[in-house]
Amino acid sequence: MRFDVLTLFPEVIEHYCDISIMKRAKKNGVFEINAVNPRDFTLDKHKKVDDTPYGGGAGMVLAPQPYIDAYESIDKKENSITVMLSPQGEPLNEKIVCDFAKYEQVIMLCGHYEGFDERIRDIIKPKEISIGDFVLTGGELPALCLIDAVSRKIEGTLGKIESAHDDSFSNGLLEYPQYTKPRQYRGLNVPEVLLNGNHKEIAQFRLNQQIERTKKRRPDLYKKYLANNGN
Repeated sequence: MRFDVLTLFPEVIEHYCDISIMKRAKKNGVFEINAVNPRDFTLDKHKKVDDTPYGGGAGMVLAPQPYIDAYESIDKKENSITVMLSPQGEPLNEKIVCDFAKYEQVIMLCGHYEGFDERIRDIIKPKEISIGDFVLTGGELPALCLIDAVSRKIEGTLGKIESAHDDSFSNGLLEYPQYTKPRQYRGLNVPEVLLNGNHKEIAQFRLNQQIERTKKRRPDLYKKYLANNGN
């Protein structure tokens, strides 16, 4: 898998991917990171990549030339997808993450200021993705969310791929509660069922906990779970 990120702040992307699990996965060749700075492609002698909006208004708009040229400089794999991180996009969810993990390459466009000149959308025709109904200063954090989430679905990123299979949302439910040593802490005990070695009982206990937790915390997901499971 290769992640190509068009960003004015490549160091943000590179630094995050050089820490912890992401660093190990990248070192082991599970995925590659290629951060491309549109400033390196601008024809403006002052390295500007933005300008004032036609029609007036506050802020600056990202110009098409640097972004289109930067995008066209990237070698595209046959099985690739291009994503624009935008609050106008489709909300990111587990299904989208799993779909993206099937590609060989994910190309991401990170916006800034008042966003992209519309012609960037018209020419590149990216799939727009949002991480929530709020606005950030730039698209780097959403891009990192996408990279992190997708990379977890690729064999070799985590110690055991089963860890990703047990994540929240993997079966439409929130994750079950987890425990480790000691067995008792400040009067709170690890549930006995987790100590008896009966894997069938443990699996049922965890599923019951997922259902109850989802019902309480995310009734919207619980409703979908019931509908998808014939209840």
